[in-house]
Amino acid sequence: MTKHLSVADIRQRKDSPDKLVMSTAYDATFASLLSGAGVDLLLVGDSLGMVIQGHDTTVPVTLEDMIYHTRAVRRGSTTAHVVGDLPFMSYRVSKEQALISATRMLQEGCAHSVKLEGGVDVADTVSALTSAGIPVMGHIGLTPQHVHAMGGFKVQGKDQEGARRILEDARALCAAGIYSLVLEGIPADLAETITAEVDVPTIGIGAGPKCD
Repeated sequence: MTKHLSVADIRQRKDSPDKLVMSTAYDATFASLLSGAGVDLLLVGDSLGMVIQGHDTTVPVTLEDMIYHTRAVRRGSTTAHVVGDLPFMSYRVSKEQALISATRMLQEGCAHSVKLEGGVDVADTVSALTSAGIPVMGHIGLTPQHVHAMGGFKVQGKDQEGARRILEDARALCAAGIYSLVLEGIPADLAETITAEVDVPTIGIGAGPKCD
């Protein structure tokens, strides 16, 4: 049986000259092509709401949508670690809701781990998930599920206070037990600072070349 990249494998790549490669996939065909090309992680992003479903934001995407597409990607992946995105409000109501949503993503969606957006505000939820044995990838900076609150898709952390908050988010998530951290839409120097400080691999989306 082919071995998929594990959480332990991913953590060991922190600060490695061999950069981690993550790509987004929404179906078995692209998962097969990307996994076959040597991509390390496949993120089934709730961005499918915009890319596949034609919405203006990721907000309308449901947990059922994510489970369906994650299951398809998992079938197509031969070696890549598959991350299932927890969609808008599927983990915010309570820790119990988050545990149920994440469990469904692993059991029904066959994901290897889950990703959720937020920092200090979701640290307790992340801790509950990781304590239950559910691997969690964090996501800070530009968080698309908060697009309405942010006033659009804008670079975050450009001023001193914004950068401080994002750094605090990174610290809180690491303390809660994440195994990796997405940094999206932040200045390259801030991403470099976070990458140097945290003990988990960082994965950049529009965050410069200094991520892991």
